Formats: sequence, structure tokens, C-alpha cells
Amino acid sequence: MPYTQRLATKQDLKFLAKLWKTFAEQRTQVNPSLVLKPNYNFERYIANHLEKPLSFFYVLEHYDSNNSPEKTTVGFLNIYFFDESPAPDLPKHMAEFQEAANPFQPRRVGTSLGLYVEENHRQPEAIKLLVDTGIKKAEELKVTDINLLIGSDQKGIYALLKKLGFSHTGIQLTKRYDINENNLPSLHPPRQKLENLEQPTPDSIPLKDPRTNDYVRNSKGDIVFLKPLTDKTGKFYQDSRGLTVYGLPIRHPETKDWVFDDEDNLVLCPPLLNEKNEIVEYQGSPQFYPPIFENVSGKLIPKKDEKGNYLFADVERDRNGNMIKTPSGKPLFKSQII
Repeated sequence: MPYTQRLATKQDLKFLAKLWKTFAEQRTQVNPSLVLKPNYNFERYIANHLEKPLSFFYVLEHYDSNNSPEKTTVGFLNIYFFDESPAPDLPKHMAEFQEAANPFQPRRVGTSLGLYVEENHRQPEAIKLLVDTGIKKAEELKVTDINLLIGSDQKGIYALLKKLGFSHTGIQLTKRYDINENNLPSLHPPRQKLENLEQPTPDSIPLKDPRTNDYVRNSKGDIVFLKPLTDKTGKFYQDSRGLTVYGLPIRHPETKDWVFDDEDNLVLCPPLLNEKNEIVEYQGSPQFYPPIFENVSGKLIPKKDEKGNYLFADVERDRNGNMIKTPSGKPLFKSQII
């Protein structure tokens, strides 16, 4: 009874959603802290993970030559990878903020979001095939750690992982409280209260300073809002996940203050568009033209032209006008410092 695995495609969407729902329902039966949302859209969940960078879905297929010449999907493995260190293209002030939030050395981590095999196919060779696939992908991406959360009822997978060199680093204990009260104390970080706040547009959001958690204000004391980016027709730009894209404000490289123009407007980096007028992305993040800085008396300041307009570095292009990218796929911008 041979088993094979392959990367999932959009054609697997409906069946994977069905399997993931069954997997989720079974997890709620053994873990009282997990309560499934009613009418949850598993197809949308799977679709997001199929398109999400560094997220990989593998399907387990079974082939029985005695009964059917067709392969049938009988399980899946959903794995995800992330780097705890700041992204190399992250603005310096944001990278410093992220670094300060973690006392430990950053790791390159691989983890499993779900592994499920239909009950009548839970053969050792089938489960090990999926596990080996995940480990191979982690080694290919040069992770430093593979972190897995295993349920207390999953004795078989626990024994397999121990044989494969995984060590027992902790125990997760759960105690479930059934809360049926209203007016619960907030567990969200405190936010500055705003009374009679008037938004410039219904979809605008107030800008917050990550250093202080306070709302950003201009020189007049007015709260600064970020508005959705729109094309020439007024249509909102959206990323590959269907999320609205907002402008990217710049900060002074020396003072870390937000940069405002002569009319007290927040200075935003223009979005990088392709020939189809779509926002260019790198690893799922919309890309923007970075600001140009100049060295004045040993200090970097945002560069402006003769008319007082802030300048931004252009992307490198070949002789045919095509955008040049780094080996990793990130757009290659011209020098940001003059």
C-alpha cells in the first residue's frame, strides 16, 4: 500500500479544507482550551496558507493498484518558517524596536501548524513520510530550530520524533475556565483614549509611535492618520492576500522623529508598481521606494530637491527597462545615501 507526498495546489483546496476541519474538530475533543469558531471558513484559511510566503502545504496520497488506479488524498502536513531577527529591509528604527523586544538571540525557526492522516491510513510509513518531508524542508531552509507542539494523546508521533533526534524541552499544561460574564477586564495593551475623533476618511487609521504606543501628532497637535493607497481611479490598492495597503511613513535617520513637509503633512514613501499598476511585493510585503539621505556636516538628513520635494531612490533597471532584483527576489534600489 504505497504512499507518496507532494506540494498542495489550488486544486486541492476543497479537500484540504475538509481534512483541516476534521483535524480541528478532533483537536477540540482532546484539548478543552481549543474551541472551534462556528461556520469558520476553512477554504479561505487554506487558500491564505497556499499563497503565504514560507508556508508549505504537503498532501499525502495513497495508491492501491488492486482497487483503483487513481491516487487519493488521505492526509496533509502544514509547516511554516520564520526568522526572529528583523528583516534586512526593515527601517532601522523598527529593527531596533524589534531587537529590544526579545532578550534571546534570534533563531531561524520551523514549526508545524497541522499534521493529519485519515484514521484508516495511519500507518507508520505514511506518517513518517510526512514528518521526513517537513524535516527535509527545514534543513533545506537552514533553520536553527524546529519547534513542535505535540498533544498529550499523540503517543505515536511523540515516539517517532524522539527516534528522529527531537528532545523534550518542556511540558504545556492547560486549565480551562468557562467565562460567561460580560464586561470582562481588558487584556489588550492600554491605548490613548480619543474622544470625538473625526476620521478624514472611513478607512483611515491613526498612526501610533511604536516607542511610546501613543498616537502621532503634527506640529499643531492634530492626530496623524494613514489613508489607504489608491490608484488613478480611486480604487484601493490591495496586496496578494486581499488586504488594503496603507502608506509607509519615513522617520529622520538621526532623531527618529516622523518627517513632515512644509505643509505639516506626513511624508510617505511612494509604492513600487509593476507594469500592470500592481504593487510589487517581496515575501508577501508591499514594496516602497526608499527615501534618499544626504550627509550634511556629518549627519544624515532626508534629501529634498530645489522645490522642497523629498527624494526617493529609484529601482535599478536593465537596458530593456525591466526591474532588476537581487538573487533572493527583492527589488534592487539605487543608492539611498548621497
